[in-house]
Amino acid sequence: MENTVKLELTDEWDKTFPKSEKVNHRKATFHNRCGIMLAADLYKPKAAETKLAAIAVYGPFGAVKEQAAGLYALAMAERGFLTIVFDPSFTEESGGSPRYMASPDINTGDFQAAVDSLSVQENVAPERIGIIGICDWEGLAFNVAALDTCVKATVASNMYDMSRVNANGCFDAENSADARYTKKVAMNTQRIADYKNGSYALGGGVVDPLPQDAPFFVADYYDYYKTNRGYHKRSLLLIRWNNFLRNT
Repeated sequence: MENTVKLELTDEWDKTFPKSEKVNHRKATFHNRCGIMLAADLYKPKAAETKLAAIAVYGPFGAVKEQAAGLYALAMAERGFLTIVFDPSFTEESGGSPRYMASPDINTGDFQAAVDSLSVQENVAPERIGIIGICDWEGLAFNVAALDTCVKATVASNMYDMSRVNANGCFDAENSADARYTKKVAMNTQRIADYKNGSYALGGGVVDPLPQDAPFFVADYYDYYKTNRGYHKRSLLLIRWNNFLRNT
C-alpha cells in the first residue's frame, strides 16, 4: 500500500526564502484518501497559544513547497497561525505514481487531507482551520471550500481570473468558438505526441531563454522561477510555456 511507503525527506533547509526567528519548522507527512503519502513542512509560531488557528497552503501549480507557498506559510506562522504546506500527490517529495501528473479530484483530496492532518494536531483548534490556494491552486481551494464544512476561511491568491483565462484565453484572445476549437485540437495533438514519446506527464517548464517579446507576466514568472528569487532544483513547473507562447 502507498501509505506504508517511507518518504525520503530532505534534512537541510532548502527553501528559497530565509528562516524566521519567530517560527519553528519541522518536516511532516500525511496521507490522502487514496493512500498516497504526502510530504509537508509544518510552521509553528514560537510564541504560540495553547490552541492555534491553522492554515493549509498550496500553489502555484507545478511549484514545490519550498517556493512561494512555503513563504506564504512562513509569513502566516509569523502572524500566529500554525501552517502546513505540502507537495501534492505524484510530485517532488510526495508519493504517488506515475510521477509528475495532476488530477483535480486527487489534488482536491490532497488539500482536504492537509486540513485533516491539521485538525488532529493537539495544539490546533479544529473549528478554526482555513486554506490558501495560490495561482492555479485557487480553483482547488474553491473546490475544497464548496465541499468541506471543516474549512472556515478560504483565500484564493491569483493575479488573474483563472476561470476566464481557461474559457477565453489570456486577454480574451481565444474568446470565440473557432479559437476554443483550435486550442482543443492543439492540446489533443500534444497529448498524442506525449503518448508516442512514452509519457503523458512530463511537460515543459518556464520558457528559457526568455524571448524579448514575451508578455510581461511570462517575464515575471521567469524573474521568479529562473532566478535566485525562486528557483528550486525540484520544481519542474509543469506548464507548457513554449506551446503557450506560440499561441499568444
